[in-house]
Amino acid sequence: FRCRIAPSVVAGSPLVSTGDLVETVKRGVPAAARRTGGHPAKRVFQAVRIEVNGELDALGPALAAALDLLAPGGRLVTLAYHSGEDRLVKDRFTEAATGGCVCPPGLPCVCGATPLVRLLNRGARKPSAAEVAANRRAEAARLRAVEKLEVTS
Repeated sequence: FRCRIAPSVVAGSPLVSTGDLVETVKRGVPAAARRTGGHPAKRVFQAVRIEVNGELDALGPALAAALDLLAPGGRLVTLAYHSGEDRLVKDRFTEAATGGCVCPPGLPCVCGATPLVRLLNRGARKPSAAEVAANRRAEAARLRAVEKLEVTS
């Protein structure tokens, strides 16, 4: 889509309203692709919102600050609604859970890394069918959680 939507938006400029953007995006998406996957402008608006708000740039430092402020035994739970957010959360939580260990997987750690948290579940938790039926927008949600470990010196 991206390679077809961007030229369509440029060609449709100036855009005065969100309705103009919706129509321009629709024209840039092939008819066959418009029949599946929801409204074609949904991801465009999501991408614009993420970029304008600097959401991905703010998420990493926010997670680091939250992990630092967490008391031993405290839990940090996140809900991510798209893969970019979920990837950042997963990477930050994995790094904190391994302490940044660079040793080969499956072998004992000899690099001296100290885990800061433990993962409370393997992988992301996804909403149940009942949750999605009650709230269609919940379908994209991914929940991840960690618990802060006691600091041993």
